[in-house]
Amino acid sequence: MEIKTHFLYPSTLFASTEPHLVNTILGSCVAVCLYDPITKVGGINHYMLPFWNGVGLASPKHGNIAIERLVIKMQNLGCKKSNLIAKVFGGGEVINTQVSQFLIGERNIQVAYQVLEEQRIKISGQSVGGKVGRKIQFNTATGAVLQKFINNISGQS
Repeated sequence: MEIKTHFLYPSTLFASTEPHLVNTILGSCVAVCLYDPITKVGGINHYMLPFWNGVGLASPKHGNIAIERLVIKMQNLGCKKSNLIAKVFGGGEVINTQVSQFLIGERNIQVAYQVLEEQRIKISGQSVGGKVGRKIQFNTATGAVLQKFINNISGQS
């Protein structure tokens, strides 16, 4: 049986009871992968900025919103929050400009840790920070993540 694939764009999330290989590319963005080993259901988000400031639309572009919405989506698919296990990827400082003074990658990583702790979700794996981008592939049926480091991801988040 061939497993379906899905490309995850920035500011989006994906979860399914059907097995999928979900691919995404990360620079300063962060992806949180959630997996329920009991139901064998997985989900992933890809957010660009740490916190929604309350102005405008609450969107999964922001880490605190993206993680909370992914948890809710997983619960709607039959997962128990107490069974969820997280893996965190990304948050590299890949842009060498004045913008890097804002440490977006580092702040994106911190919001993942903070929200997962508040949600009482254990982190079982991570590959975060540094000066490189990452291409990851998340298997929603097993929770496994394959990662490849990328040195030049100009134009990617």
